[in-house]
Formats: sequence, C-alpha cells, structure tokens
Amino acid sequence: MRWTIGDVQVTKVVEHEFAVPFDGLLTGVPPDPAGDHPWLVPHFVTGDGAARTSIHGLVIDTGARRVLVDTCIGDMRETAAMPGMPSAFPQALEAAGYAVEDIDTVVCTHLHFDHVGWNTRLVDGAWTVTFPRARYLFARREWEHWQQAASDVVDLTDTVRPVVAAGQADLVDMDHVLCDEVRLEPTPGHTPGHVSVRIESQGERAFITGDLAHHPVQFAEPQLCSTADSDRAGSEATRRRFRSARLDDGALVIGTHFPGPTAGRIVVRGEKWEFAVD
Repeated sequence: MRWTIGDVQVTKVVEHEFAVPFDGLLTGVPPDPAGDHPWLVPHFVTGDGAARTSIHGLVIDTGARRVLVDTCIGDMRETAAMPGMPSAFPQALEAAGYAVEDIDTVVCTHLHFDHVGWNTRLVDGAWTVTFPRARYLFARREWEHWQQAASDVVDLTDTVRPVVAAGQADLVDMDHVLCDEVRLEPTPGHTPGHVSVRIESQGERAFITGDLAHHPVQFAEPQLCSTADSDRAGSEATRRRFRSARLDDGALVIGTHFPGPTAGRIVVRGEKWEFAVD
C-alpha cells in the first residue's frame, strides 16, 4: 500500500497481519465495539468480533531521503508478549522497491519489541545492524527511561544495544527535524519517549501514529488504552489532543498497527468520532 503526500511517498511493508481479542489488546472495551461503531466493519473487526491488527514498517521516500519508521518484530524473536514467528520483512521491503542498503534513516517510534526487531539480524552468531547505511534515531527520553525501567515488552539486548555499539545510533529530541518534509512529533503516554512522525509537502500533511493508537476504535473512544501503556492517563490525553488536531487540519493518519486500508482521516458524524478510511 502506498500513499502520496505532496512530493513524498509512503509505503507500507507488512510483516504480520492477524486478529486478536479486543480484551487482549485494549482495556475496558465495550461488549460490542462493531455494534457501537459500525464503521469498524469490515476493515478493522472480524466477523466474530475480534480486532484486526497489523505489524508493519513504513518507508517515507522524499526523493532525497528514505526513512524507515519502525522495524517490526524480527525473525523468530520470542518475547514474553508473543511467541516467535518466521518473518520475511527484508524480502517484503525489497519487493516494495527498497533494499536494506537503500534506507538512510531508521526511526523507532518507541522501543517496544514489535518496533525494533529488524534493527538487527543474526549474522555468523552475532547481532549485526540490518540497515548498514542508516542512522538509527531513538528519542533520548525513551532510551534513558528504558535504562532504568523493566517491562515484558522491552528487551534492548539484541535489538538496540548492538546499534549503539556499532556507532549508528543518534539520541534525539522528541521534536527532532529530519529534513524539510519529515519531523518527529512528541506523543507520550504509551511510553515516556513515544513519538509519531509528521510528513508535510506541497501543503499536504500526514502523520504516522506509532502506538498512540493501536486500533481505530481508540479515536472514537480515547479512554480505551493499550494493555502495554506506561501511562494510561497520559495516553488518553495524547489521543484526545491528537484527534482534535487532526479534525482541525484534516491530515492523513497512517496507523502503525492498523490493517489495510491502514490510512484515513478523523471525522465527526453527528456527535460521534470516526476514522474514515481514505
């Protein structure tokens, strides 16, 4: 899937798509999310009421820069949150038109396992950076937080520390500007240093969400939080600010865990908020 924002192209590269029970993904979910929000059907809810979700990376191609946002889980990496699964992400990336050598920047919206997995790959028994020509950008606040905190969904040992050791990591501010068209946007709550990515070109604007929302229903009901949120009150507040700003500016919203069609706009119909697919 591809979207065009002015002169910039964004390409979705899928690692996994599957369905999970809503109560395994979000807290306090109403008994019938699709009944309360019919627009969720058919793209975001299965016939038996499970949440459709996706693990994917997004390539931002400005012509001069090729930025990969988030690197998925990785090949057969097992975590406390998910069993290991085979991954063909580098092959899917190449099928989309990008070899690993083509990526000049990797942005991790945060450091949970499903956003850093292909930062590295195992070569001759050693964890080696996957994207040899890339600078890897991590929010400094995110990095510093996980030096002190522990979580079942964070283990930097073989996904982030080898990048730092290789000298390819840059610790940046949460509003870091990558280039004229691309910058980071602070969206804390899911984690303390969580960022989204803002894209602007030729008067058009888009945002890659990261995990400020795991499922589009959270734009209708922002009080629904991820089970992995570090700060649920902060996460809700961030979603409320984000959805109001996107209602005002009409920007395209590209969900980091939203299955196809993945992108849409936040609208209000009657008195209800919706995510209208683009």
